[in-house]
Amino acid sequence: MKSRARFEVVSSDDEPLILVDEQDREVGTLDKQSCHDGAGALHRAFSLFVFNARGDTLLQRRHASKRLWPGYWSNGCCSHPRHGEVLEEAVIRRAHQELGLTVVPEFLFKFQYQASFGDTGSEFELCSVFVSHGASAPRVNEAEIAEWRWISRNELDREMEAAPDSFTPWLKIEWQRLTTEFLARIQPT
Repeated sequence: MKSRARFEVVSSDDEPLILVDEQDREVGTLDKQSCHDGAGALHRAFSLFVFNARGDTLLQRRHASKRLWPGYWSNGCCSHPRHGEVLEEAVIRRAHQELGLTVVPEFLFKFQYQASFGDTGSEFELCSVFVSHGASAPRVNEAEIAEWRWISRNELDREMEAAPDSFTPWLKIEWQRLTTEFLARIQPT
């Protein structure tokens, strides 16, 4: 399903990311490109899962221009806060920039992961995971998103089992935790 309304570049390789230690204490900043070179530098990030009234989650296929995992399916929105920006504010900002949605983010958990995309680079993130409920159809930013779709929990589980290499590594980690540890928080009320 496609619904494109905008084409706005909302981040760049020279954008400063917040470097953190394993306890999420800020230790400096580094440009986005350098944070993703080699094995990566540990930096602060977030993921947002957007659910509609039926309880389906929004998936996006990452734009072909993305350095890491281009063309892979991922959760509704994932990005980085700016220096001095509260995480919830960053989630709201990026959901609007990427999806054209106004969200009310609810924090669920934080985790650290590192994943390499061949020789192209790596993600090394301390990632806070949020959910938001009751969304309508997005107006996606086509500079960020190639396509999008709503998917039920059972269908996403089936697709991830059948074709795990079609999905970003962080989506697979986060979805597993959402559907085991936080199921009551992601089901429609």
